[in-house]
Amino acid sequence: MINQDDSHQDLAHEIKASTGIDFNCCLHCKTCANGCPFIEGMDYAPNAVIRLIQFGMEEEALNSSTIWVCVGCDTCSSCCPMAIDIPGVMDGLRHKAIKQGIKIAEPDILNFHTEVLNTVKKYGRTHKLEIMMRYKLKTMDLLSDIGMGLKMLKKRKLDLTPSKIQDKKAIGKIFKKK
Repeated sequence: MINQDDSHQDLAHEIKASTGIDFNCCLHCKTCANGCPFIEGMDYAPNAVIRLIQFGMEEEALNSSTIWVCVGCDTCSSCCPMAIDIPGVMDGLRHKAIKQGIKIAEPDILNFHTEVLNTVKKYGRTHKLEIMMRYKLKTMDLLSDIGMGLKMLKKRKLDLTPSKIQDKKAIGKIFKKK
């Protein structure tokens, strides 16, 4: 049984102080997990990471692949009934992990994030199949996740063709600002 005393609150206070995000209002409804396009690659659902923080389980939170797999697309936050900035929480955890010298749980994650951004630039939204194909080619790890990919295709979690937004100029403006 986990006893929630003040020592468990250190991590929660630190993440809240560094990000300015109040995640203690999380209902753990799992809406964030249901909306996340990359949940299949995570070891904890986004709400479970928040729970790890709330219970002061720093080692588990900072060593999780979830904080690295999260691409900050804000799908979770837009679905969240409490409007919690979950990608901001993940950023706070990544910063803390780097600061503490914790080994990145997903070593090629920067290549993955680059491919996510490339599909957003191209289509105005993510196209998971293209992201994974390009990522796998870049890392030359072509077959390790083939089973998961087939499951995702079977469950219709991967669209064969990308959907595009109408106003591509708006996306171009966003990327020019950065």
